[in-house]
Amino acid sequence: MAFKALVVDKDDEGKTSAAIKTISEADLPEGNVTVAVEYSTVNYKDGLCIGPGGGLVRNYPHVPGIDLAGTVESSDDDRYAPGDKVVLTGWRVGEAYWGGYSQKARVNADWLVHLPEGLTTKQAMAVGTAGFTSMLSVMALEAHGLKPDNGPVLITGAAGGVGSVATAILANLGYEVAGVTGRPETADYLKSLGVTQIVPRDEINEAIKKPLEKEMWAGCIDAVGGEMLARLLGQMKYGGSVASVGLAGGAALPATVIPFLLRGVNILGIDSVMQPYEKRVEAWHRIAKDLPMEKLEDMIVPAGLSDLPQLGKDILKGQIKGRVVVDIQQG
Repeated sequence: MAFKALVVDKDDEGKTSAAIKTISEADLPEGNVTVAVEYSTVNYKDGLCIGPGGGLVRNYPHVPGIDLAGTVESSDDDRYAPGDKVVLTGWRVGEAYWGGYSQKARVNADWLVHLPEGLTTKQAMAVGTAGFTSMLSVMALEAHGLKPDNGPVLITGAAGGVGSVATAILANLGYEVAGVTGRPETADYLKSLGVTQIVPRDEINEAIKKPLEKEMWAGCIDAVGGEMLARLLGQMKYGGSVASVGLAGGAALPATVIPFLLRGVNILGIDSVMQPYEKRVEAWHRIAKDLPMEKLEDMIVPAGLSDLPQLGKDILKGQIKGRVVVDIQQG
C-alpha cells in the first residue's frame, strides 16, 4: 500500500532537496513495530535534517522527523499490539534512522512508549521532544532541591518549544517564572502561559560583568548556552541549579568557576535522546499530570506534510513560536 512521506535526498553535487513523495512499506527500514503515524512536530534538529543535514543524516534518501505519535499497525514484539497508541522521541530517529515525517514508520520496539491515559497523539506531539526535555529538566531541578518557595525560576528562550512547555508546567506547579525573550511581541503569549516577569534578552545576553552578581534565580532552564549561560550562573541563588538543554547561543561557555565554589551552583546536563525507558515513562506520566492541557492547546501551530520544507527553514532562523503540530495524514 502506498503512502506519503517527506523525503530528503542529495544529488551528485552534494546539494540536498526535500519533497513529498509516495513510497511503500517495502521502502521502510528494518524494525519490529510498524506505526501508522498521526502527528509529528518540528525541532531544531529537524530543520537541520530537512536542510543541509548538519552532519546528523548518515545516508540518503532520508525521512526526517525526530518525534512521532500514532497507532501500532503490526508488531513482532509482545509489548505492543495493533491498536496501541504510542509515542517516540529520541534514539536518533529522524537523524540516523528514518523518522516521523511519513504516514507509516517502522521502528524498534525499544524506542517506543505507550501513550499515557488521557493524552492524545496530537497532544503528545504538541509536547514532543521539546516538552519531554522540559519535563526532564523540571524533574532534575526538583531532584536537586528546587521548590516553589525557593524563589523565581528563569527560563531562557522562553517563547520556544522547550521554554513554552517548561513555563506552563512550572507555573501550574506553583512556581514564579521569569522568561527571557528577544521578541517583545511574545510578551502576551508568555504571560498567558504563566510568566510573571519578562527579561529582555539584551539585558542578560552579554559577557560576564563580574563572577558573582545579585542572587536572583532559584533555578533555571537554559536553552541558549554561550555567554547567556555564563552570565546567569553568576545570578543564581546559593545552591541553585541550571538545567542545560540547548546551545542556540553557542557551545562555548566563557564562565568562571566562582559560582560553583562560592555559591554551590550546579549545572545539570539534560539529554533526551538516550534516556532509559523507565525515566521516559515517568516523564510522560508527569506530563499528563502536570501540564495544563488548555495551555498546551494555546501553544499549537497546526501544519501538514507540505509545510515542512518551509518550517525547517523557519526554525533554524528562530522564527517559530510555540509548538508546531504536523498532521502527517494531511499531505
